[in-house]
Amino acid sequence: MKIHKDIKNIKIKSPVLTVGTFDGVHLGHKKILDVLVKEAEKINGEPVVLTLYPHPRKILDPNFKDLFLLNTLDEKTELLEKAGIKHLIIYPFTKDFASLSSCDFIEKMLFNKLNVRQLIVGYDHRFGKDRQGNINILKKCAAPFNIEVLKVDAFTLNNKKVSSTTIRNALLSGKIENANTCLGYSYFLSGKVISGNKIGRTMGFPTANIQIHEEKLIPKNGVYAVKVLISEKEYSGMLNIGYRPTVDTEKNLTVEVHIFDFPGDLYDKNIKISFKHFIRKEQKFPDKQALKEQLVRDKKEVLSLFRNL
Repeated sequence: MKIHKDIKNIKIKSPVLTVGTFDGVHLGHKKILDVLVKEAEKINGEPVVLTLYPHPRKILDPNFKDLFLLNTLDEKTELLEKAGIKHLIIYPFTKDFASLSSCDFIEKMLFNKLNVRQLIVGYDHRFGKDRQGNINILKKCAAPFNIEVLKVDAFTLNNKKVSSTTIRNALLSGKIENANTCLGYSYFLSGKVISGNKIGRTMGFPTANIQIHEEKLIPKNGVYAVKVLISEKEYSGMLNIGYRPTVDTEKNLTVEVHIFDFPGDLYDKNIKISFKHFIRKEQKFPDKQALKEQLVRDKKEVLSLFRNL
């Protein structure tokens, strides 16, 4: 997949394009991307995603400055490539861009700059200033330039539409299985292992503390069954998100994982953690011994879960 940071002098063969933030690249997005790829194949063209960065809400609505995302830009790029996209245009979202009308967007960008043959949009997608460009307006704007506009119906699970907001809410509620079902893959965190206070090691449960990207959504505090990818090899483990109230007087949120049967040193290495099950809420214990006993029970439960998968 080729990545473009602007739309100057891009050479794409018969581009079929969709546009959006695609946060999560979930099953709803996959439905659009699958149509995109198939339509491009029909005309021997190339499927193109124009994604907007930063997220429009962060620019247009001050209340969403702290909106946490399901994917970092690098993670989204990887997921889009796996979906078969040949060109990814990462276009800067600004207030000037937001002021473009639907017709201006189609003429000035899609036609003049990219020579788009077909535009694929989701069932609820709206283009242009104040989101005025619904499917009928888009078709009207695109007609003079022979750009076909195709709408893709919503993807539903159990009669509910899949959306990035629904997945965020599920993760913040600890409903990992629901989130994973909507994503079509296991939600994951990735980052560098940083130095911790090594208290877990004294109790027989050494942990790797992970530095998470500031934009990335961290699920609900608690203990989780996880899979950990280290240098292309996968391990089972259990992860804690929270403030470690039994052993830590500081009030800094930590993400730390105890990896089963891993003897090596992980400091400064990047690892990927995939969430499988929520085990329990974070809680304060009377002392370290009580905490250790609970960790033993947690590990037994996690191992049992993975054996039964």
